[in-house]
Amino acid sequence: RAGYDYVPYASLESVVEENKDIYYKALRRTQTTLKQDPPDWEPWLGFFLRCLKKQKANLASKVEKGQGQAEMELPTLSLEILKLLKENERLTIAEIVKQTGANQNTLKVRLRELVNEGRVKRHGKARATWYSL
Repeated sequence: RAGYDYVPYASLESVVEENKDIYYKALRRTQTTLKQDPPDWEPWLGFFLRCLKKQKANLASKVEKGQGQAEMELPTLSLEILKLLKENERLTIAEIVKQTGANQNTLKVRLRELVNEGRVKRHGKARATWYSL
């Protein structure tokens, strides 16, 4: 709602579980150096950072998949508006009507929905209104 995407569940534990053997090796290598000054944290930290990187990739994939799914659920005119706004830096209602051939009232409804969802930004008021991504 506030421009953030929501991913229902993403477990770092599952990434660690997938790499259990590497986890135990890294843990053992670091544990054997704990009495040294300084301990060698590299094996454990390296493993942990690689897990975070993998988890970030998993989350990015889920978010991307969710956005694609959400766009597929949009009305055709809304998709057309988004496409036009990607191609043009800014557009007015009159310009969008001209390019789509859509009814102006229907177009206003779709634009309002896109603005409320945070997909499109509205600038100005009344006749001076224009839209951008």
